[in-house]
Amino acid sequence: MAPVAPVYVPPQQGFVNDKPSEEKSTPQTPSKKRGGGGMFSWFPCCASTSKEKNAPTERRLRANDRDYNAQFKYADNVIKTSKYNIITFVPQNLFEQFQRIANFYFLVLMILQFIPQISSISWYSTAVPLVIVLAFSAIKDGYDDVQRHVSDRNVNGRKSYVVRNGSLCEEDWSNVKVGDVIRMQSNQFVAADLLLLSTSEPYGVCFIETMELDGETNLKNRGAMSCTQVMGDDLDGITRFDGEVVCEPPNNKLDKFQGKLIWNNQEYGINNDNILLRGCILKNTRW
Repeated sequence: MAPVAPVYVPPQQGFVNDKPSEEKSTPQTPSKKRGGGGMFSWFPCCASTSKEKNAPTERRLRANDRDYNAQFKYADNVIKTSKYNIITFVPQNLFEQFQRIANFYFLVLMILQFIPQISSISWYSTAVPLVIVLAFSAIKDGYDDVQRHVSDRNVNGRKSYVVRNGSLCEEDWSNVKVGDVIRMQSNQFVAADLLLLSTSEPYGVCFIETMELDGETNLKNRGAMSCTQVMGDDLDGITRFDGEVVCEPPNNKLDKFQGKLIWNNQEYGINNDNILLRGCILKNTRW
């Protein structure tokens, strides 16, 4: 059983504030200390959701409760960067190519050449070069899209470990759902936007690399919430965890996050230093 993590005050920095709020949650100032040693961590999934016409002002989810989260119809964790499939490739690609003024001009010119009263030039004098240009562009676009399909399949097929019924179940990234608690290991990519619950470090510190998000290669530190750090790697305790997260809707701000964790009738502030974004790599950690 993991010991209760004391309040960690790093030098010349703030302190971890997980004190329950009486009225409104106060954002938690995370630990800024760098340190060696590895760690693993437990995270509930805070994946972004599909856009709606009337965007809500907040998002709500509950850990280990897929049925509760399903009512909100959040987006799944599948990534798709490809544009075409076998059925839509030809019509969609032709439509896109004729959006270009030059291609559309030669198409109109070729059509006019079918009318003898307008043009004395044979239509194929324009059709042949136009078809060649369209064919080469289509081949290039098709090749690029095949590469995107391969990349999507590789990313969606990455493995992660989800806590279910007191045990770890291996799941593809595409099968991870909002509210799942995930166990991450050193040098693994983060499967979804996650709230850091606990780590193998005594003070709940972890380090991540965000090169795929912002191009920076230096490691950044994140801190687990001290109210959940006490769970450690106890699978039974984590399975029973039913904390509810209320947070802002998905946005394009990588350095800001506002939310709160409601657990055991108490509220705890969540900020960006408690969050791991999809695409980060966990570094110098065991779990």
